[in-house]
Amino acid sequence: MAASKRKKMFHFQEQIEHLQGQHLFRSLLPIGSEQSTIIDYDGRKCLLFCSNNYLGLANHPALKMAATSAIESWGVGAGASRLISGNFNINRSLELRLAQFKQTESALVFTSGYTANIGAIAALMEKTDLILADRRNHASLVDGCRLSKGKFRIYRHKDTDQLRRLLSSRKENQNTLIVTDGVFSMDGDIAPLPEILRLAEQFDAFIYLDDAHGTGVLGPRGRGTCDHFQLRSNRIIQMGTFSKALGGFGGFVAGCELLVKYLINKARPFIYTTALPPSVLASALASLDIVEKDSILRDQLWKNRDYLFHSLTQLGFSLCGSETPIIPLHIGSSEKALLFSQKLLQGGIFIPAIRPPTVPPGTSRLRITLMATHTREQIDFLLLLLEKIGRELRLI
Repeated sequence: MAASKRKKMFHFQEQIEHLQGQHLFRSLLPIGSEQSTIIDYDGRKCLLFCSNNYLGLANHPALKMAATSAIESWGVGAGASRLISGNFNINRSLELRLAQFKQTESALVFTSGYTANIGAIAALMEKTDLILADRRNHASLVDGCRLSKGKFRIYRHKDTDQLRRLLSSRKENQNTLIVTDGVFSMDGDIAPLPEILRLAEQFDAFIYLDDAHGTGVLGPRGRGTCDHFQLRSNRIIQMGTFSKALGGFGGFVAGCELLVKYLINKARPFIYTTALPPSVLASALASLDIVEKDSILRDQLWKNRDYLFHSLTQLGFSLCGSETPIIPLHIGSSEKALLFSQKLLQGGIFIPAIRPPTVPPGTSRLRITLMATHTREQIDFLLLLLEKIGRELRLI
């Protein structure tokens, strides 16, 4: 027994050494401050350009006040799953607001976007069903597809011609779910949702849309990818999170009322997970108030994005087809991406390198994400360092 345990420990060490040799080893980086444009990293101030806090709401006084008030009223924990005793009235209030916001019949809150994806997709698909998924979908979508009983096929990134061929070659009357991100988190591009919906209507399929990075960012009212394309359809099941532009934590699925009733009874992560604390739900309600009332923060976010994107394009960086405030700098090798990140950190800018398996081999990158609260001076300082290091490493 002792020898067996030692062997496993040696296996851990070997795997760690292998990752280190491939420049793929990861470690946790200590941040000692709030998620703002300036953070305290290891005792010194750095500019943060890698947070999903797109609108800067994680630090907004209205969200803090809502969370504090909810703690005073309900305490700090939910105590149980929602099907036991954790279903506070505020859950229902938030779900009604989410359905209104996403323009659907109903919505269901999950403890995270990850649990929403693995729970909903696994619950929806049976053994005889077919899943067609974009190759660059988020890992939580991939895991949801793998955990389901359905047959899982992948189509090339945003390739609607291949998607059409897969739909036309399926079995007759086979239940089919097309699974895609709205905004792809590592490339910053947007799914061709109008064409996907046209195919879904033509072939009687449904769409599962992960709108984690679109919610609060895309569309004239910040409602996400459907809002961006001015689409409404009962064929689209929308997933979103509170942890990106909405500044908090948690996830949700929005769709028809029957879908929500079904997920309450079939989505295992919903059934068997303790509910979100009321303070988290209250802050989500406050964030929706801000997003719906005006577009000031969203407009500033896009101004920042356009300024940085055009400046980086003029410098000659490869930006992976970005269309959103997610702007990846394609580096290539993991070693060079790590070196670039380290040089930025030495200069006072925090942007970790994104490496396989998060992205395909040979496509390591720096994933820059902008916030509405970044100043022009901060962006200019970023550009100065990016140009300097980019030339040193012969990337531009």
